[in-house]
Amino acid sequence: MLGGNLDFVHSIYNIIIPFPRAFVKNHARLFFPESGSFFEKLPDIRAENRHIFTIFIEKRNLNMKHLPVAVQVYSVRDAAAADFKGTLQAIKDMGYDGVEFAGLYGNKPEDVKALCKEIGLVPISAHVALDEMLADPEKVIGDYAAVGVKYIAVPYLQEDRRPGTPGWDKTIADIKLVAKVAKDKGIQMLYHNHDFEFVKIDGKYALDILYEVISEDLLKTELDTCWVNVGGENPAEFVRKYTGRAPVVHLKDFVMAGKKPDNMYELIGIKPEGAAASEEAFGFRPVGHGFQNMPAILEASVDAGAEWVVVEQDRPGPDKTPMESIKMSRDYLKTQNW
Repeated sequence: MLGGNLDFVHSIYNIIIPFPRAFVKNHARLFFPESGSFFEKLPDIRAENRHIFTIFIEKRNLNMKHLPVAVQVYSVRDAAAADFKGTLQAIKDMGYDGVEFAGLYGNKPEDVKALCKEIGLVPISAHVALDEMLADPEKVIGDYAAVGVKYIAVPYLQEDRRPGTPGWDKTIADIKLVAKVAKDKGIQMLYHNHDFEFVKIDGKYALDILYEVISEDLLKTELDTCWVNVGGENPAEFVRKYTGRAPVVHLKDFVMAGKKPDNMYELIGIKPEGAAASEEAFGFRPVGHGFQNMPAILEASVDAGAEWVVVEQDRPGPDKTPMESIKMSRDYLKTQNW
């Protein structure tokens, strides 16, 4: 018997299945829940026992851990504004498990909570502008607590608040302030990045500095994998970098021809000065239909201990409506058994 010789089992396993050792160790019972400790009962590896690894692989494919999938309602904001209930029902019908809000479209928080419960969607999180929270932290954060969200994310920073500007230090202090209010109300504050946080200050990314200065209990990540990629980092590796601090991961796909264009934030609804970014230079796509290595990002999300993944597509791609786009994303994830 191999008994507790985990290193030996890991070495064999890693030759056959390209998953990291931590995943094997932490999720062994996922593959053999009926057998107690798989590693303690695995027999000597002889030719007559090699079928065990075939079964192991088959069970891996059937039972590999996946996470619940939400969608950022901003992706279908016009539909939500026109028919809030109908849009949430359509999201549920597509197979989404939850929603992340960016505003409540004139609805009362308690009504939104009741509607999500009626439809069967988890109101997992919300994007709330930092200045909106600062204007009345108790009320604004309290409203989302009434909705039942577990997380609130700072979604975006205006130029005068970004790294490299005189307002950056105040931004950090302000995030810490609202994070403390959120914690008091049972909500975890997150930060949703773009690519401008990947500027370096004294040799470190500003995004990393933000997470160093503000403690983990007050601020966790909501890594937007599109903007991590545009910022010059490998999204899967960056998600793993924040293992244990990455409860929600944004799945966002895109295409980009050559160099990053100027004024690309017009594509997320930010009105620029000067020339506009063109769809040919940079454009969002449904998950699984762009440049991103989504299988690697999904695996990294599991490895990092994420609780949710959230689909977001700020604007639809060519010849697609926003609703068609988020359905394509959900359909793709189903092909990955998510």
